[in-house]
Amino acid sequence: MLDVHRLQVFRSVVASGSVQSAAANLGYTPSAVSQHLTALQRETGLTLFARAGRGLRPTAAAHALAAEADRVLARLGEAESLVADLRSGRTGSLSIAYFASVGSAWMPHVVRRLDTDLPGVRLNLSLSEHIPDSPEERADVQVVVARTGFDPGTGFTAHHLLDDPYVAALPRGHRLAGRDEVELAELAEDRWIDNDFARGWCRANLMESCTAAGFSPSFHVEAHDYPTALAFVQAGIGLTVLPSIGAAHPPGGVTCVRLVRPTPVRSIYAVVHDAVEHTPAARTAVAVLREVAAQGRGARGARGPAD
Repeated sequence: MLDVHRLQVFRSVVASGSVQSAAANLGYTPSAVSQHLTALQRETGLTLFARAGRGLRPTAAAHALAAEADRVLARLGEAESLVADLRSGRTGSLSIAYFASVGSAWMPHVVRRLDTDLPGVRLNLSLSEHIPDSPEERADVQVVVARTGFDPGTGFTAHHLLDDPYVAALPRGHRLAGRDEVELAELAEDRWIDNDFARGWCRANLMESCTAAGFSPSFHVEAHDYPTALAFVQAGIGLTVLPSIGAAHPPGGVTCVRLVRPTPVRSIYAVVHDAVEHTPAARTAVAVLREVAAQGRGARGARGPAD
């Protein structure tokens, strides 16, 4: 069995780039670090480092072992956190992943309720725009966007929260800003601001709707996120189309108008790991997510301020 402490020392050497740097970071002598490396090579039967001038260069085997060591050490860290929770009397933990546009709109309400009702639960929050392929890497609860009726995979249950229609965010003085709704095709000749640098599912969904309306939008500016895209709209550079939750608080001078024929829609789900489905923390998280979704924490297609 591999010695975990030696793996940690080895990982430090690979990350630091030298025995001397690793020794300084760990508070060891270079000799002690070298002894750990020698012992690890003997345990594994692998050549992990090759001489490169006066230093060492990790071999291909070392890089492969380092990647696996990261996973082992991460799981060890989780186990140590669990032990700390149990020792201190806390009642466990709950990991929650969410995508950016619900971060400010929904997650503060979820965290506040959990902190109030279940103060002993340690929360691990992370931003994630995609569902990891490996079940082991997935959060206990993840708020995701997907097509209606999607399959979350074996061992997980999807709870539908909301169907979120897209809206057009228009600059001051736009010819359509006074309308209650706009046909998507009416925007075909406008200058568009792209708001999804990652080219994710939400953008693909929008592009499919544009294709259905008979055009492909002309993107004049590429923004990395919704707030930046809305700032470009405020500056009069063009328009952007985004889910209504992302347009919950448009800046001054930006008007959000409902889209029709067709109306792009994204469905939002809470995907829960079956292993924690019936725990108080997971039940509370899903309940609050349902509440904020029902209360319309987002623009929901409403018109924004005119100035």
